[in-house]
Amino acid sequence: MEIKKKYFFGWTNIKWFITEMMNIFTSKPSQFSKKRMESGLAFIVGQFGMVYFLILNVEKLTASDIVLWAGVEFAIAGYIVNQIQKEKKDKGYEE
Repeated sequence: MEIKKKYFFGWTNIKWFITEMMNIFTSKPSQFSKKRMESGLAFIVGQFGMVYFLILNVEKLTASDIVLWAGVEFAIAGYIVNQIQKEKKDKGYEE
């Protein structure tokens, strides 16, 4: 009798993930949140743009420019965390 190994990235899990991703954009229930996926994607695109700008202009930036850049980064991250916690509280999830 041959024992079949189960891998995390097996075909069953890949099919499940693809199905859940498709369900996000339909009226069917999904394990993932469309709003969080879209905001996460927008945040990642913004991050790549900001890091690309930082890499191109690192020689020209002053300390105050970097502080301003980091301040914007932390403000955005704080806002996102605050919104997620607010949503959890509004829905009645326990922490």
